[in-house]
Amino acid sequence: MITRPRGSVAAAVAVLLATALGAAACGDGAGSGGKSGKLKMGIAVANYSLNFAREMYEGATEASKQAGNIDFKVVGPPNTDGPAEQQLFQNLTVTHPDGIVLENLDPPIFTRPAAQAVQKGIPIVALDTAPTKGSKVDFYVGNDNYELGGQLAEATVKKLGADAKGTVVVGVPNPGTPVLDSRAKGIKDTFARLAPGIRVLGPFQTYSDPAQNYGAWQSQVNANPAALAFLGVGDADSYNLGRLKEQRKGKYLTAGFDVDPKTLEYIKKGTNFAGVDPEHYLKGYVATALMIKAVREKDGKLPKGWFKTPGLVMDSANIDEIIKRQQSVQNAFQWYKPQLDKLIATPDANIKPLGEAR
Repeated sequence: MITRPRGSVAAAVAVLLATALGAAACGDGAGSGGKSGKLKMGIAVANYSLNFAREMYEGATEASKQAGNIDFKVVGPPNTDGPAEQQLFQNLTVTHPDGIVLENLDPPIFTRPAAQAVQKGIPIVALDTAPTKGSKVDFYVGNDNYELGGQLAEATVKKLGADAKGTVVVGVPNPGTPVLDSRAKGIKDTFARLAPGIRVLGPFQTYSDPAQNYGAWQSQVNANPAALAFLGVGDADSYNLGRLKEQRKGKYLTAGFDVDPKTLEYIKKGTNFAGVDPEHYLKGYVATALMIKAVREKDGKLPKGWFKTPGLVMDSANIDEIIKRQQSVQNAFQWYKPQLDKLIATPDANIKPLGEAR
């Protein structure tokens, strides 16, 4: 069994990758793939250290292994740093030009470099965050994040009751990031529809850095001692809310997103009553598998539109199954395989207009 890389180990690897890639960018980056040769492909992620990105690049890497004969590179900064990722992405277009999956948290700054890559004939798939119009990227793989936010709100209303009255505090690590803002809006709109007696405060900025995130939530808990629930839409939100609740012996509800091991443990213990899994591994795998298929079978012509991927609510009913899935990359692949086979076999069934992505 291979243990999935976590925390500081992944961050250290990211630094090494970034250094190696910077040096490699000065050399010959010509692709050698075509339909039968070895392909040079890769994925760029916003923050190599956080769980959401690890899930995506692990799924992407597994897709490349399953396809075979691919030199696949993962790049990304160890902390959320848009300009740093932008540079790594540009380097990747030189060293691994047969196809790149691009995940980021700041789409506007990738508009020009993505468009330049597309103009060079490099297939680019946007992952998790929809591309800007000027990027020339017209294939996106991602969740309906408004829907996922609504699922978390629905689960909260089931716990509190539709007649509940009070406040719920919502946090967003990176305001302005479309996927995160959509989750927050889905939460707010769903409370208004299902439990009009609940007033949503925020969304407040909670930061993606775990230490800053903890401090931000500490401030919100201090400022809102009577809140019914604290809900975050990002990675660090989930486990920091669980940590704070245990420290304060809070009676309020806490929940968030993603499958960091600490988050899963808080759900298992019942500290966090639930969580939403955007199934990032599945997204990374699908995006990469379809890119490889396009290059090998369709001369690099990618599908067009938004490939909508699923997500699920985690709670006491399924948390043991999710924990087992997360124990290794092999477990994850076997758990997702039936779903992956179906999605990749019939991609058109899941593609919507790109303009509808949220």
